[in-house]
Amino acid sequence: MRVSPISIQKQEFNKSFRGYERLSDEFEAIQKENDSLKKELEKVSVKLSEFNKIEKNLQETLLKAQESSSKSIESTKKQTNLMIKEAELKAAQILEKARKKTNEIRNSVIFLREERDLLVARLKAMISSQAQLFESKVENAVSETEDVQIKERIEQAKKVNLNIDDIVNKLL
Repeated sequence: MRVSPISIQKQEFNKSFRGYERLSDEFEAIQKENDSLKKELEKVSVKLSEFNKIEKNLQETLLKAQESSSKSIESTKKQTNLMIKEAELKAAQILEKARKKTNEIRNSVIFLREERDLLVARLKAMISSQAQLFESKVENAVSETEDVQIKERIEQAKKVNLNIDDIVNKLL
């Protein structure tokens, strides 16, 4: 039977030591239980302190990891932006080179067309002068010859219509 403070106050003891012994036993049991609870409380306090240290370390580690992650993300963004700018610069340089090359080719084509036109004009002039020379020789031959058959052939030759553009196109 447990003894409460009220029951102790209301308890009347006989002159024998039996009541004191019971009270002493009960008090000893309570004191042992109290000592045991104090030791357990100390152990729990030590464990709580250790857990608090672990929690603090975990929070610090988590905070450092978050900072490191943020720095890493920021660094990656900067690197990405730098790579994009470099790529844009290279693309602009490639486009500029392509424009220059296009202009060079365009100018070369224009120059070659002008050269071709000049050559065609010279060729036409040569053919025209050769045709005129041929016609004048034919005229001279007609006036110098007296053979009727030869004159007819020369007259037929005069009727041949020389188209200089046709000749040039066939040569090209």
